[in-house]
Amino acid sequence: MKAWVLHQINDLRFEKADTPFLPDQEVLVKVKAAGICGSDIPRIYQTGTYSYPLIPGHEFSGIVTELGKGVDRSWLNQRAGVFPLIPCGSCTPCQHRQFEMCRCYNYLGSRRNGGFAEYVAVPSWNLIRLPDPVSFEEASMLEPMAVAVHAMRRACPVPTDIAAICGLGTIGLLLFLFLRDAGVKNILVIGNKDFQKQLVLQQGLPKDCYCDSRSQNVSRWLLEHTDGNGVDIFFECVGKNETYALAVQNTAPAGKILLVGNPHSSMLLDKNIYWKILRNQLTVTGTWNSSFTHSPDDDWYYVLDRLTHTRISPTKLITHKFPMEQLEQGLKIMQGKTEDYIKIIGTL
Repeated sequence: MKAWVLHQINDLRFEKADTPFLPDQEVLVKVKAAGICGSDIPRIYQTGTYSYPLIPGHEFSGIVTELGKGVDRSWLNQRAGVFPLIPCGSCTPCQHRQFEMCRCYNYLGSRRNGGFAEYVAVPSWNLIRLPDPVSFEEASMLEPMAVAVHAMRRACPVPTDIAAICGLGTIGLLLFLFLRDAGVKNILVIGNKDFQKQLVLQQGLPKDCYCDSRSQNVSRWLLEHTDGNGVDIFFECVGKNETYALAVQNTAPAGKILLVGNPHSSMLLDKNIYWKILRNQLTVTGTWNSSFTHSPDDDWYYVLDRLTHTRISPTKLITHKFPMEQLEQGLKIMQGKTEDYIKIIGTL
């Protein structure tokens, strides 16, 4: 088969690779669509990964074309999405079915070969069947959608809450869509890119609910839009000290802060910011990955239900599509930020 193989940092080649061997309880997935995650960029070009050679890519969907020993025969030729985290099944979080917090996990696309290829070996446990209305492109976005849903559900929003989203990458935009779908009426959005502003406005955000951090005083704007109280829930989707401080300063007493963005550097708290957490009795919560338990109430089935009933349309966030052999063009766009983008995918 052909695949994008990472041999060392900044050494990614589209080349022939062996079709994966299938251990027991695994299947061969023929990839139909694969998305580039922001985490793929440092993994490929800066920090590297756990071992080489490695095929990156953890956001993908496809068709099950071959079954390993012990796999239910009904999976053959099925369309499937793929949960990329492979839990150990024995640690304490796994025993509590909190697989996203597994202490000894494997991971498609970072610890073992992933989806930037024609075929991927996937444990059958990690598959989710795709209903006919759900396209492969939509299914390639199941993972980031589930991440956004996981963050939202950890905040337990109610329709009367005022929620702020700071940062309009893929997760921030998806959070807006899912919060609106969940009935949250008052959503305030903070961004700093014109094309992101236009996109979120096109998705239904009222113009006066968008704050451009380049030209507006965000704290003053938030207080003006909350009668001086601050927001009930603040989703920090950037991962910088400044935006973390902004969240603490502008969350209402007894409010919640959801830390969603991966940190760009060390996160340091000024003494006055720390005091504000104490005095306002704020709940500061981390969120990681998403829940996948094969239960109807997990994050992946929550997303799949909304896709099936067309309550969410993530393809509007796909700004670039490349044939898989040209996927490096998308990686370079994201690395150099040479074009405006939200979600870039490769297709086969």
